[in-house]
Amino acid sequence: MARLRGAPALHPHGLLCAGEVEVPDGGERWGAPWLDGPGRFAATVRLSRAAGLPRRLPDALGLAVRVDRADGPGQVLDLLLTSSGRGRVARHLPLLRADALGGPYSSLLPYRVGGRSCALAAFPRRSGRAPVHGDPVSLARALAAGPLVFDLCAEGPGRSWRTFAVLTVRSALPAGPKESAGFDIYEHDARGFTPGPALAAVRRAAYRGSRSGRC
Repeated sequence: MARLRGAPALHPHGLLCAGEVEVPDGGERWGAPWLDGPGRFAATVRLSRAAGLPRRLPDALGLAVRVDRADGPGQVLDLLLTSSGRGRVARHLPLLRADALGGPYSSLLPYRVGGRSCALAAFPRRSGRAPVHGDPVSLARALAAGPLVFDLCAEGPGRSWRTFAVLTVRSALPAGPKESAGFDIYEHDARGFTPGPALAAVRRAAYRGSRSGRC
């Protein structure tokens, strides 16, 4: 599929953006060094549509985040999140959506954070904004009107969501819609903050196939 498209097999068209991730002062300790104190990290973000369907049709929307220097100089952390529901079951299932700000994005499968298994999610702050289609043109237009802000959360006790950082997407980068930063959650993780073992072999193979197919 990647070879035929000349782009990633899934999320073939997207918008690469510049942003930042801020870990707040006075937050709780998670057992992951990059989260256990205040910090501000430059980030590269890609917003995309999984199947590349026409802009007005619902699609599984993607939010990929690369956090620079999360684990020290020269080290990056990648997060891959997909539009999902909020509930205990729905947070683990992809959800088709037309509005990029219409609901949360989830890791779907659990992470290991400080030795504890939990799902991750990003909740957009609407701030009265009109719906935003998930295609690159609509997203670039929305960014021109102001940054997009997401609360990055992990499951806490009782499966409630707790915020660990805030992602601010500020501007589109000069990249084509098929260009990707090569996000890979297994190659780019951090101490105390790693993908869980569920379906790891299948997902690793999918990432390799997608990269080699578009070469």
